[in-house]
Amino acid sequence: MAPTLPRLTSPLNIAVIGGGWAGMAAAVHATQAGHKVSVFEAARTLGGRARAMRATLPDKTAVQLDNGQHILIGAYSETLALMQLVGVDTDRALLRIPLTLLFPDNMGIRLPRWPAPLDALAGILGARGWNAGDKFSLLRVSARWQLAGFQCAPSVTVAGLCTGISPRVMDELIEPLCVSALNIPAARASGQVFLRVIRDSLFAGSGGSNLLLPRVDLSALFPLAAAQWLATRGCTVETGRRVESLSCGSQDASRWHVDGQTFDSVIIACPPWDAARLISSAGIDVATWLNLANGLQYEAITTVYATSQARLAHPMLSLRSSPTEPAQFVFDRGQLGGPAGLLAFVVSASHGERDILQQQVIAQGQGLGFANLQPLQTVVEKRATFACTPGLQRPPIKVAPGLLACGDYVEGPYPATLEGAVRSAAMAVKCLAPLQK
Repeated sequence: MAPTLPRLTSPLNIAVIGGGWAGMAAAVHATQAGHKVSVFEAARTLGGRARAMRATLPDKTAVQLDNGQHILIGAYSETLALMQLVGVDTDRALLRIPLTLLFPDNMGIRLPRWPAPLDALAGILGARGWNAGDKFSLLRVSARWQLAGFQCAPSVTVAGLCTGISPRVMDELIEPLCVSALNIPAARASGQVFLRVIRDSLFAGSGGSNLLLPRVDLSALFPLAAAQWLATRGCTVETGRRVESLSCGSQDASRWHVDGQTFDSVIIACPPWDAARLISSAGIDVATWLNLANGLQYEAITTVYATSQARLAHPMLSLRSSPTEPAQFVFDRGQLGGPAGLLAFVVSASHGERDILQQQVIAQGQGLGFANLQPLQTVVEKRATFACTPGLQRPPIKVAPGLLACGDYVEGPYPATLEGAVRSAAMAVKCLAPLQK
């Protein structure tokens, strides 16, 4: 069922600054609640840090790529419901498969289509390349997590949380899960946030751990459909419109000005550094919020697109990574709606220069036997996600009366994921209720 928010008897005039997943989700929720909404997006393409981009294949054929390869999971209930609300056929747009972390040599773990948590148990027991000690170590520690209610001290890292798990399972399961969900190595990642992801994906309900691989570009997957949905309801979505100034119109914040336009309330849905820029320009005393936003550290994600004559055994494969072979995953875009032979290698928590990373990844793929592998385009998102470290304090959704923030970086239980962004948007719109006229 699509998420709904209560309609207010006195609609507000709302500005949403940012047309990424959080901003478009906020606009949809606010429109559902009966508000008048205007969206301002600086880029020409909707989607923010999960958006489409144009490229050209070696034969001069135009192709739509993404600025990064995103995976959804079955537990992303709010994201899926919102996509369906704006008219996205999720069965067509997403390839749903059980959690599969197999390597090119077909070793690794693959869950069956069973009810949770029996699917996880069967997947662990049937994991290829793991001996009995490996499997028992994971079962023992995961039982410990369950007995503790998937809670741990805020200071615990994922590596500390996994004490007792065999090195092989750490390398082939925990590290890939951690870096894909939190975009940070287990030695530095928040155990508390990792446990929330594990609980909701593997233990909360059947299908929660399923991988949902996009068959369409990331802008088409939600933001563009949301823009069309909003347009039919009289809302405006302006792209190529960078907001330069934000100011409060009165002491009680009953009016806000966005580049001179007046609104009852503003939802800032741009990245934290841009949100801090706008909020600083507003001349309001929110030093604590700004300190938290400016104190965030960031992790990069590099995506190396390449062409090859290879067809992968599965749409997605895990890769054994090292400092000289940095990619952790490779996606066969030809099996996901793209042209045959187009591969996307992902380096989460990446470091180093773009050209060096590209050379290393291509050499890594060639070493795996991917025939005639040639680089096409490499995308480095230097501030792809915030560093989800233990005990991290994130900025709250409420900035000031009538001024709210949403995005994957604000206070919440999830790491920097699409689900975290979408949920923050719903919370921001709920916070509008006390502003009812």
